[in-house]
Amino acid sequence: MTKKITLRRPDDWHLHVRDDAVLKAVLPYTAEHFARAIIMPNLTPPVVRYQEATSYRARIKSIATATGWPSFEPLMTLYLTETSDPKNVRSGFESEAVVAAKLYPAGATTNSDAGVQKIEKIYPVLETMQEMGMPLLIHGEVVDSSIDIFDREAAFIERTLIKLVDRFPELPIVLEHITTVDGVDFVRGASNKVAATITPHHLVINRNAMLVGGIQPHYYCLPVAKRESHRAALVQAAVSGSRKFFLGTDSAPHTLDSKESSCGCAGIFNVPVALSVLAHIFEAADALDKLEGFCSVNGAEFYRLPLNEDSLTLVKSDTPVPFSDLIFTENGEIKVFDPMFDLYWSIEEQIR
Repeated sequence: MTKKITLRRPDDWHLHVRDDAVLKAVLPYTAEHFARAIIMPNLTPPVVRYQEATSYRARIKSIATATGWPSFEPLMTLYLTETSDPKNVRSGFESEAVVAAKLYPAGATTNSDAGVQKIEKIYPVLETMQEMGMPLLIHGEVVDSSIDIFDREAAFIERTLIKLVDRFPELPIVLEHITTVDGVDFVRGASNKVAATITPHHLVINRNAMLVGGIQPHYYCLPVAKRESHRAALVQAAVSGSRKFFLGTDSAPHTLDSKESSCGCAGIFNVPVALSVLAHIFEAADALDKLEGFCSVNGAEFYRLPLNEDSLTLVKSDTPVPFSDLIFTENGEIKVFDPMFDLYWSIEEQIR
């Protein structure tokens, strides 16, 4: 008997689509699966002012429409710097040009060099955001050569996040792409103003995927995958039904020459298989009834946005479903995330 599950159409609360040729190639995969997506602002140069976000949104909408998905809604964000203008942030949020702002510690990840070194310098912006109820999205890692890369999330929570939440108790905060027990425990114990996104790949891989059998660059992302005990804690959080945890794919495309190089870029492109992987994980945990909350409800409620009215059906096959492992762009090929197990769930063909 064919097994199916119908979900309220999902949203992606953390997504990289880049720009130009890569944007054109990857966006249709998101628009096919998700009604809305929070678009990360770490372009080169970064999206700092709301006018830049408006222009970027227009480029995304143009491609979505041209590829047959005009209803797809990109939700834009601002990249916080130490010189961010609170007035511009206010104008962008009040005009609904942007829905959130992103804190990148300088040097923490791809295109983060323009980020924040001293968080006190953005307090005026954070005060404005707290007043308006504008979410702060955080890449939660310290940038400190004395801290082991596998401990940077825990150190960020201890050194920065606890103080930040205490100083701005009414500021909505999303600790993005959590990777540790520490992240899970902090979010669970915090107020309802604090939530977290979890990626499909961090639910699947631990650090062995990246390091065993030689360096595996297509499993390298930031934050890096951690020990198996941390991965298991992420799964428990995702399938728990807690409204504090929701999907953010952090899908981050790089061409093969950028990944397979002497200094390979961090990022995993997972959107084409994200929902199939999640269905596998939730089914294995006997929690398919919690999948809709994680993918389609919790994030929208946190962002105070209406739930999507349309739906999407996932179908389970008796045999593995074939997926292309590469997509092609004018700039080169991009590898699709391989979860290292067969996928049996796929999206039922949609009528557009």
